[in-house]
Amino acid sequence: MKVASLLYKKDSFIKEKNEENLNFENAQLVLGFGSSELVSQQESFKKIKDKFPNAQIAICSSAGEIFDIEVLDDTISLVVIEFSSSTITTSKVNIDTFSTSFEAGKTLITNLPQENLKMVFVLSDGGKVNGSELVKGMNSVKHNGTLITGGLAGDGTKFEKTFVGLNSVPSSGEIVAIGFYGDKLVLSHGSIGGWESFGLERIVTKSKDNILFEIDNKNALDLYKNYLGKYAAELPGSALLFPLSIKLNDNQETIVRTILSIDENNQSMTFAGDIPEGSKVRFMKANFDRLIDAASDAANTCLEMDNSEQKLALLISCVGRKIILNNRIEEEVEAVSEVFGNKTTLTGFYSYGEISPLKPMANCELHNQTMTITCINELD
Repeated sequence: MKVASLLYKKDSFIKEKNEENLNFENAQLVLGFGSSELVSQQESFKKIKDKFPNAQIAICSSAGEIFDIEVLDDTISLVVIEFSSSTITTSKVNIDTFSTSFEAGKTLITNLPQENLKMVFVLSDGGKVNGSELVKGMNSVKHNGTLITGGLAGDGTKFEKTFVGLNSVPSSGEIVAIGFYGDKLVLSHGSIGGWESFGLERIVTKSKDNILFEIDNKNALDLYKNYLGKYAAELPGSALLFPLSIKLNDNQETIVRTILSIDENNQSMTFAGDIPEGSKVRFMKANFDRLIDAASDAANTCLEMDNSEQKLALLISCVGRKIILNNRIEEEVEAVSEVFGNKTTLTGFYSYGEISPLKPMANCELHNQTMTITCINELD
């Protein structure tokens, strides 16, 4: 397996790391993550296609691009892969042709040949798709032992329109899956947030999908504002500083949900994933150092699954973390690099939602506000 990485800006490739002299005509897979404006341009796709004429090319828009240990905007970060024996297949659906995101997720996975399917990497529209329902649909049809990871495309901090594409100019509503096959594939993953919980554990008593109305039979928005104190006046922007932890049942680890908006008229809060009635929730707050430590922990989780040298690490972190960490954002990528070492190629993007299991090779979950890592290698 050979890996190279390139950085595209405006109308040209401005950086290239290709220490293994990968012949770009032999590349089988190219993954790209970039600004909405760049990835939706015909000229950008044409130049990428011309450079990698025989590869499957999957690209999504982002809220920030990861290239090596840099975090950038207004670029396209590309990683190029040539396998020695493993193979890939692809699947694509558009959410506009389905009644639910659940059905879109089912179809996305069933379109892939299932025999010897080791991993599926998913890039999904981040605006039109309900990420919680998407992962439920994918989990409902995947075989045991198949790893599913990925993320929801971003649109900077505009939250207007996201783009995903497979072998074509990225467009709105697309969901792409890349299936990985091969007995020599070595896979690992990790997803950790690093937020601090505070206050009592409470029960969701009224909700619909990703809209929350009541906690402990009390108005959830009033309760939330009470916890925020002085930050309540800055809603909805300040909500990124105070996400919600959710536990669907007593046996499950917590997952994090970001608040996307509040509705004063309906006295409700809309989240980036479902908040089922009966689930247990706690408020959370940001701790800068713990967020960065969590990136190290996610990398170490990968090493616990596979302690050999990591060839490629796909990093998908949350736009909320990027906003909160601000000019310290590269520290979380540097923390991952320090764990893996400088021989590991780092690439990825800042997303509107991260997809990864909570436990090794288990069903995937939708996460918010986490650093999620997927490592891919191939035995000689």
